[in-house]
Amino acid sequence: MNVKEIKELIDLVSRRGLAGLEVERAGFRLRIEGPRPEAPPQRRGAVYDVPSSDSASNHEPAPGVSPRSSAALSAAPAAAVPAPAAAAPDEGHHVVTSPIVGTFYRSSNPDSEPFVKVGDVVEKGKTLCIVEAMKLMNEIEADAAGTISAIYPQNGQPIEFGEKLFAIQLR
Repeated sequence: MNVKEIKELIDLVSRRGLAGLEVERAGFRLRIEGPRPEAPPQRRGAVYDVPSSDSASNHEPAPGVSPRSSAALSAAPAAAVPAPAAAAPDEGHHVVTSPIVGTFYRSSNPDSEPFVKVGDVVEKGKTLCIVEAMKLMNEIEADAAGTISAIYPQNGQPIEFGEKLFAIQLR
């Protein structure tokens, strides 16, 4: 992994407001952590407590990240955190979530049929999709047997760690 690739990963964490990213390639392991969530300021009347200068040192820009993007990074998590789902899946449904950040693909190539469609019956271990991360194609498999009842992302859509991919109606 070269310096340019590492800078691109830092930029990705910054742009997306990610909590962190971990990459392992050929025995080389790299972990990039975003800003740690801060406790909300305590309200006293109309005055808010301001964090001490010690906590400001936690938000120094990483090498290769400009101070401007570092400021955006510290402000981004509050705005980028997705709202919790309005309703949990019905009882008997299992939600498959993304184990990595990447691009969601329903088939192995643009000319192929999707791995699964809504209504398909799947067994545990069946390939459901591919998530491309850093030019590596990662097959995501069903971790439960049942019928596909929903496919959340669109083909080619960027996805985040923990994002819902599929709902499976359990047998």
